[in-house]
Amino acid sequence: MSATLSLNGNERVLVVRLGAMGDILHALPAVESLKRRYPAMAIDWIVKPRWTPLLEGNPALRRVIPFDREQGSVWAMASRLRDAGYHLAIDLQGLIQSALVAKFSGARATIGYARVACREPLAALFYGHSIQPDAPHIAGMHLDLMRALGVVDSSLACTLPTGEPEGTLPEGPFVLASPFAGWQNKQWPLAHFQRLAALLAAKEGIPLVMNVAEADLPRLGNMAGAVPHSSSLAGLIHATRCAAAVVGVDSGPLHLAAALGKPGVALFGPTDPVRNGPLSPSIVTLRDSSATVSYKRVNAESESMRNLAPETVFEAVRAALHASGASSAAMEQTQ
Repeated sequence: MSATLSLNGNERVLVVRLGAMGDILHALPAVESLKRRYPAMAIDWIVKPRWTPLLEGNPALRRVIPFDREQGSVWAMASRLRDAGYHLAIDLQGLIQSALVAKFSGARATIGYARVACREPLAALFYGHSIQPDAPHIAGMHLDLMRALGVVDSSLACTLPTGEPEGTLPEGPFVLASPFAGWQNKQWPLAHFQRLAALLAAKEGIPLVMNVAEADLPRLGNMAGAVPHSSSLAGLIHATRCAAAVVGVDSGPLHLAAALGKPGVALFGPTDPVRNGPLSPSIVTLRDSSATVSYKRVNAESESMRNLAPETVFEAVRAALHASGASSAAMEQTQ
C-alpha cells in the first residue's frame, strides 16, 4: 500500500473515534503506533465523554477532547477544533457523524476509509484522502490506514490506565463476566451464566463475578451462586486487572480483557470474530456452527448464543484457569 500523505512528524493531528468501548480499544494500537513513528507529533483524540477514562493519561496523546453535544452546538465545537490549527484529521470510525467532525475540524487534510470499508459509505465523501484496508480485523484495518501515513510498526499493544477499586471483589481468584452488550442478540442467556457459576463453584472453587453498571443490577435478578458487582468504567478496568480469567461476549469488557492480556473465553454469535474478535492468544473464542454473520441490532435472544452450552463454556474456562495457575491457587485456599 502506498502512502497517500507525506508527513514531517511535527503535525498537529486530530483522531476521531467517538465510541464505543471495544472500538476505541481496537483503535488505540494504531494511534500509539503513529506516535512511535513520529514522536514529536501532537495527537489529540475526540471521544464521547463516557469513554474518556480509557484514554486519560495515555502518553501518546496530547489531549483527550470530550465530544459533548450537551455542552454546546456542533458549530461551537467545530469552532474550538478549528482554533487548534490541525494539520491532519484521521477518522477511524467511518460514520457520517465522525466524518463531519473530521471535516469541520478545519484540518488541512483529512483521511479515512474508502466507501466499501466505511460502516456508512457516504462518510467517505467528506475525506480528502481515503484508503482501502487489506486486513480482515478492524484493528488491522486501522494499522493499514496508519501505514498509508508512513507507519511501519504493526504492534497491537496499547497502554491502558490502572483503574480504580470500586465495590467489593472476592479476596481470592475469581472469574469475571460482563453479561450485557449493546445488542441483545450478542448476549449469552443469564440462565447459562448461572449454570456456569454453579460449575465453577462446585468443580474449581472459584466464584463468578458478574460486573454490570449500577443501573443494570436489577436486570441480573436473583442469580444464585454468582457475585454481583457494579462499577464505573474505572472500576471495570480495575476488576479486570484483578480477575483470574474472564468470560465475555462481543462487547467492550471482553476487548478490555484482551488488551490487558487476561486469559478467558469469548462467546460469539451473530458478529464475526474474524473482524471483531478479541486480539489476544490467551482468550479462546467459542461460536456455534449455526451462527451466521449479521450486524443488525436485534433486541432478541440469538439461537446461536443459546446453543453455547454452559458445560462447554465451563471446560474452556477451566482450561484457561489451569493454564494460568489460578485454579490450583483457589483450591488451596478452600482446603
